[in-house]
Amino acid sequence: MNIGFDPNTIETPAYVIDMGLLERNLRILDTVQQRTNAKILLALKGFATYSTFPLVRKYLHGTCASGIHEARLGHETFGGETHVYSPAYTDPEIAQLLHHADHFSFNSFSQWRRYRPVIQAANRDLKCGIRINPRHSEVKVAIYDPCASRSRLGVTLEQFRPDELDGITGLHFHTLCELNANALERTLNVVTEKFGPYIQQMEWMNFGGGHHITREDYDVDHLCDILNNFRKQFPNIRDLYLEPGEAIALNTGYLIATVLDIIESDGPIAILDTSATAHMPDILEMPYRPQIIGGANPNEKTYCYRLGGTTCLAGDVIGDYSFDTPLEIGSKLVFQDMAHYTMVKNTTFNGAPLPSIALFHPSTKTIEVVRRFSYEDYRTRLS
Repeated sequence: MNIGFDPNTIETPAYVIDMGLLERNLRILDTVQQRTNAKILLALKGFATYSTFPLVRKYLHGTCASGIHEARLGHETFGGETHVYSPAYTDPEIAQLLHHADHFSFNSFSQWRRYRPVIQAANRDLKCGIRINPRHSEVKVAIYDPCASRSRLGVTLEQFRPDELDGITGLHFHTLCELNANALERTLNVVTEKFGPYIQQMEWMNFGGGHHITREDYDVDHLCDILNNFRKQFPNIRDLYLEPGEAIALNTGYLIATVLDIIESDGPIAILDTSATAHMPDILEMPYRPQIIGGANPNEKTYCYRLGGTTCLAGDVIGDYSFDTPLEIGSKLVFQDMAHYTMVKNTTFNGAPLPSIALFHPSTKTIEVVRRFSYEDYRTRLS
């Protein structure tokens, strides 16, 4: 695979975002907007590398946030619409969010009752919605299923309070994770069956995230049909939103690492200058196995290694891989699909230095390092 740049020239560890691949994804998303008149927002929880926002905001309408810091980042560095949702807000958060957000989704009617007076007294045109839970599960991994039993996310039909909709102009559901359009269709059928009378009273709907729109096998045509049919069914809905995070940055970035040492322990283990737990947490949490350029599954190629990180966590293991040629101290490894849910989730556990962040510009074949992290970044997180 030709990635367009020489990883041997990069000081590691480093995330590298290919701006050409990012724009490819944005163009796919924009075709959905053009064909359906829907608005697509960038979910900052998945990808928040704001050095790329001058490009991203050429295509998308705004950002969605899960709290005050994301909302402020979206408002200050992206612009456009700023949507925010949280399972519960605090008084200080609401006070700050009034300056940054223009759409608020509330997780319960009790939260809406608490903050409705503050919202309605604001000197801004703020739109408010309720997150609903259709109790229809499409996600197979329980930790990522917002509709799992005893979920804290969203209002079920039994809990819905039609007598408290004064000031509510939209409904929001988020039930998917890395899924295709057919999962949205099944979910939407349940949503409209259960909440249809209330949807008819709304001005906007937010279908949340988890739509893997830029994945190679995603059925974009079917998605457009679903959105357009919904608009025909509910012509009262003026604004229709999707808020993917992963789909924006899917397959657009790399994590470049260097082999620091090779040891023997029931087989060869390569110690890298990166970490699963600190720099690629979805490996342990999802779980997720990243692909490596030139690497394969165990025993598919001649030389097999377990790849380990530098922290003291015994389970800081990236996985077992095989290669055509032996790894050596100083060998560079290129992990693929490392733009989403990496930089936004990484940690400095053990004081591990954070990888630098760089942009690859294919038009000029140049690497631009936009951020290097230092001891001060670790120290200032503590006190």
